Amino acid sequence: MRYIAVNDGVDTLNKSAMDITPFRNILNEMYSADVSVKIKSAYRARFQQGKFMGTYAPYGYIKDPADHNHLLIDDKVAHVVREIFDLALAGNGLGKIRKHINSQHVLRPAAYAAEQGATGYERYFEDNEENRYIWSENSLRNILRSPIYAGNLAGYKRIAANMKSKKRPSKLPEEWEVIPDTHEGIVTQEEFDTVQQLMTSRRREKNKGDFENIFSGVIKCADCGYALRAMSANRRKRPDIIDCVQYTCNNYGRYGNVMCTAHAIEARDLFNAVLADINRFADMAVNDERAVRAIEKRLTETDQSKAKAMEKERKKLNKRLAELDRLFSSLYEDKVMERITERNFEMMSGKYQKEQFEIEARLKEVTETINESYEKSQGIRDFLSLIRNYQGLKELDATVINALIDP
Repeated sequence: MRYIAVNDGVDTLNKSAMDITPFRNILNEMYSADVSVKIKSAYRARFQQGKFMGTYAPYGYIKDPADHNHLLIDDKVAHVVREIFDLALAGNGLGKIRKHINSQHVLRPAAYAAEQGATGYERYFEDNEENRYIWSENSLRNILRSPIYAGNLAGYKRIAANMKSKKRPSKLPEEWEVIPDTHEGIVTQEEFDTVQQLMTSRRREKNKGDFENIFSGVIKCADCGYALRAMSANRRKRPDIIDCVQYTCNNYGRYGNVMCTAHAIEARDLFNAVLADINRFADMAVNDERAVRAIEKRLTETDQSKAKAMEKERKKLNKRLAELDRLFSSLYEDKVMERITERNFEMMSGKYQKEQFEIEARLKEVTETINESYEKSQGIRDFLSLIRNYQGLKELDATVINALIDP
């Protein structure tokens, strides 16, 4: 076969013309790589500015007619997204949510996109029209996991290794790059975070006997930290199923006393204790401002004291880093002016560099500790503000437990 490329002057029958071809190929590949880098940089810059660059808006949103890189809530289906999150916040698993949404005969996301004019989706429904209304658990999981619905732009979920590779391995949700507050959210950030915790804890909604385990994924063993499981208390039948259930350590149940010890708590006792605690704190938050301030002080005093010590250490570390930078500069000048030998320069610079690495590592630890302390203080204030809404609570359900208790 003879190959001729007019623009590049390639002719496989002309040996002298072919000698330069391998070098031309290398240059062309370098050019392609350079273009690839520039395009990726341009896309990343736009992403970091909070611009949405997808071809189609995600389910629940439409593109702003005035700015196609901005998302607006789609009032036609936003209530469906809201309902999906409400069901998840109530402790329902994907299977139960899917059953509920399918019973409402709602167009699934792909079918809705096709109805709005998006191309490439019709092939899923050509043989079965009813398939337009059958949601999959994956669709629900994608919605519940997407930071888009809390008003944040998420990207770089799948990245190709290089420009030649067609493989784009998926990243875990915690590895996605997220730009906060780029558009109006359908749910709040607090609701979204709660749903992520519920999904990660892998809850079971009901155990044998249809006992609704509202503490699933939340209650842990005080000794080993593993989950407590709800199980039959092995006693005579009682009218209320809650009185026939107790919580025991799952670690002990599976491995015996090698891993933990035998201990249990009655479901009724746990229910009453938590309900009483919620009402006590709610009454105090509403009626006793003095007690609230005392609790805030007691819970945050230690952290604030620790934070002050850490802040003092951080200033000291930053000061020493600045001193090392000056020492490096002075040391380099001494070397150039031949006031010290090369050997002494290497020895001293190695010493300074080692100290720099140690200080930077410690500085990172200190900064993380300070941030955690401030977050904890803010969390206590948020909790006291939230619990005021539950004054006079008579019954517990998974929604209340998920709102007030971290898994």
